[in-house]
Amino acid sequence: MDVLVSTITIFVLAIFVGFEVITKVPPILHTPLMSGSNAISGITIVGALISAGSQHTTLTTVLGFLAVVFATINVVGGFLVTHRMLEMFQRK
Repeated sequence: MDVLVSTITIFVLAIFVGFEVITKVPPILHTPLMSGSNAISGITIVGALISAGSQHTTLTTVLGFLAVVFATINVVGGFLVTHRMLEMFQRK
Protein backbone atom coordinates (compact mmCIF):
# COMPACT_ATOMS: atom_id res chain seq x y z
CA MET A 1 0.00 0.00 0.00
CA ASP A 2 2.90 2.36 0.73
CA VAL A 3 4.27 1.85 -2.79
CA LEU A 4 0.89 2.71 -4.30
CA VAL A 5 0.53 5.90 -2.26
CA SER A 6 4.07 7.07 -3.02
CA THR A 7 3.70 6.28 -6.73
CA ILE A 8 0.43 8.18 -7.02
CA THR A 9 1.89 11.08 -5.00
CA ILE A 10 4.88 11.36 -7.33
CA PHE A 11 2.62 11.15 -10.37
CA VAL A 12 0.29 13.89 -9.13
CA LEU A 13 3.20 16.12 -8.13
CA ALA A 14 4.78 15.63 -11.57
CA ILE A 15 1.54 16.68 -13.24
CA PHE A 16 1.27 19.77 -11.02
CA VAL A 17 4.89 20.84 -11.52
CA GLY A 18 4.72 20.26 -15.27
CA PHE A 19 1.56 22.33 -15.57
CA GLU A 20 3.01 25.16 -13.51
CA VAL A 21 6.26 25.24 -15.48
CA ILE A 22 4.53 25.25 -18.87
CA THR A 23 2.00 27.93 -17.98
CA LYS A 24 4.73 30.29 -16.73
CA VAL A 25 6.56 30.34 -20.09
CA PRO A 26 5.64 33.39 -22.22
CA PRO A 27 4.16 32.48 -25.64
CA ILE A 28 7.03 34.18 -27.46
CA LEU A 29 9.48 31.65 -25.97
CA HIS A 30 7.53 28.48 -26.79
CA THR A 31 9.18 27.82 -30.16
CA PRO A 32 12.81 28.38 -29.06
CA LEU A 33 12.22 26.18 -26.03
CA MET A 34 10.81 23.35 -28.16
CA SER A 35 14.26 21.79 -28.60
CA GLY A 36 14.78 21.83 -24.85
CA SER A 37 11.35 20.34 -24.37
CA ASN A 38 12.19 17.57 -26.82
CA ALA A 39 15.39 16.82 -24.93
CA ILE A 40 13.50 16.65 -21.63
CA SER A 41 10.87 14.41 -23.21
CA GLY A 42 13.64 12.17 -24.48
CA ILE A 43 14.91 11.82 -20.92
CA THR A 44 11.34 11.17 -19.80
CA ILE A 45 11.05 8.37 -22.36
CA VAL A 46 14.19 6.71 -21.00
CA GLY A 47 12.93 6.96 -17.41
CA ALA A 48 9.49 5.71 -18.41
CA LEU A 49 10.99 2.75 -20.25
CA ILE A 50 12.98 1.87 -17.14
CA SER A 51 9.85 2.20 -15.00
CA ALA A 52 7.70 0.15 -17.36
CA GLY A 53 10.40 -2.47 -17.87
CA SER A 54 11.17 -3.00 -14.19
CA GLN A 55 7.68 -4.45 -13.59
CA HIS A 56 7.71 -3.93 -9.83
CA THR A 57 3.95 -3.70 -9.77
CA THR A 58 1.23 -3.56 -12.38
CA LEU A 59 0.68 0.11 -11.56
CA THR A 60 4.31 1.06 -12.29
CA THR A 61 4.16 -0.85 -15.56
CA VAL A 62 0.93 0.87 -16.64
CA LEU A 63 2.11 4.34 -15.57
CA GLY A 64 5.46 3.75 -17.27
CA PHE A 65 3.70 2.73 -20.47
CA LEU A 66 1.46 5.82 -20.34
CA ALA A 67 4.51 8.00 -19.74
CA VAL A 68 6.21 6.49 -22.79
CA VAL A 69 3.12 7.14 -24.93
CA PHE A 70 2.66 10.74 -23.79
CA ALA A 71 6.35 11.62 -24.00
CA THR A 72 6.54 10.13 -27.50
CA ILE A 73 3.53 12.21 -28.57
CA ASN A 74 5.26 15.27 -27.10
CA VAL A 75 8.52 14.60 -28.96
CA VAL A 76 6.82 13.94 -32.30
CA GLY A 77 4.62 17.03 -31.90
CA GLY A 78 7.65 19.11 -30.99
CA PHE A 79 9.51 18.01 -34.09
CA LEU A 80 6.48 18.70 -36.28
CA VAL A 81 6.06 22.21 -34.84
CA THR A 82 9.78 22.93 -35.20
CA HIS A 83 9.78 21.66 -38.79
CA ARG A 84 6.77 23.80 -39.64
CA MET A 85 8.38 26.84 -38.05
CA LEU A 86 11.60 26.34 -40.02
CA GLU A 87 9.63 26.06 -43.26
CA MET A 88 8.24 29.54 -42.60
CA PHE A 89 11.78 30.99 -42.81
CA GLN A 90 12.79 29.28 -46.04
CA ARG A 91 12.75 31.32 -49.24
CA LYS A 92 10.33 30.19 -51.89
